[in-house]
Amino acid sequence: MSSISPSSLDPVRKHIASHVIGQHNLIDGMLICLLSDGHLLVEGMPGLAKTTAVSALSEAIEGDFHRIQFTPDLLPSDLVGTDIYRQEKAEFEFRPGPLFHNILLADEVNRAPAKVQAALLEAMGERQITVGQKTYPLPRLFMVLATQNPVEQEGTYHLPEAQLDRFLMQVVVDYPNREEELKILELDNDRQREKPKPPAIPLSQDALFRMRTAVAEIFMDPKLNSYIVDLVQATRKPRAYDRDMARWCRFGASPRATLALARCARARAWLYGESFVSPEHIQEIAADVLRHRLLLTFEAEAEGITTDDLIERLLSLVAIP
Repeated sequence: MSSISPSSLDPVRKHIASHVIGQHNLIDGMLICLLSDGHLLVEGMPGLAKTTAVSALSEAIEGDFHRIQFTPDLLPSDLVGTDIYRQEKAEFEFRPGPLFHNILLADEVNRAPAKVQAALLEAMGERQITVGQKTYPLPRLFMVLATQNPVEQEGTYHLPEAQLDRFLMQVVVDYPNREEELKILELDNDRQREKPKPPAIPLSQDALFRMRTAVAEIFMDPKLNSYIVDLVQATRKPRAYDRDMARWCRFGASPRATLALARCARARAWLYGESFVSPEHIQEIAADVLRHRLLLTFEAEAEGITTDDLIERLLSLVAIP
């Protein structure tokens, strides 16, 4: 059995970088979720290569990939599948839907109505699908990468908090700087001549599962467990830390956030070649893990306060062990 190290992910990272200029936080977020066996929500304006990055990731990994364009007329059966009556057998036969693929791109996920969003809950949380009276397990490698547009409101639906909580991380994609945009122009010219090719040998699922085992073995001091719990507890009891936090935070994070902080901190440490988790690893992934799990008060929204502002204050107030 060959050794597994962070360098094993270099071909995956390079292939994504051949399609996407900049967006290092997005690439790190995808790899961390992949290593942590979690789902990712990507938010950003149109044209920022969200879909391109996810598609490039799928090309570099061994497994089935499927893209679904979420629309208001989408039905739950379009995701999970349906029972079809076979007249020659005089019985119903289940035909699996797109959720049974290894990597699912849910493009513009907030364009689908509540019933379709609810169909994702069981799949994302329990890795199984129930149709009628039968339950079907999903593949061992199952990852949902969803994109959404933060400004376009026509024909969109607010994602339920229960579904948001099932995303391990939410990464916000920003505009490229001037140098990056010049490189985007050059990359587009190159693509006109020759399209980037995926790695000759995609990352195998066996190698990925061994990476996940290595990530789980990264050492985390018990004091850092307490630090993570203190961070999450502070979102639920902000008055104990700061008057402004109490005015801004309407609802705090769930225990899923505690688990997500620990898993993602270990994955980030391993990804950068560290053998243990430090407070910096926790702080670096805190915003991506917490921003979609916190609800602001109306007063905070009126003052222009964002969840990122709240998390920044949280990190400054909770003592590092």
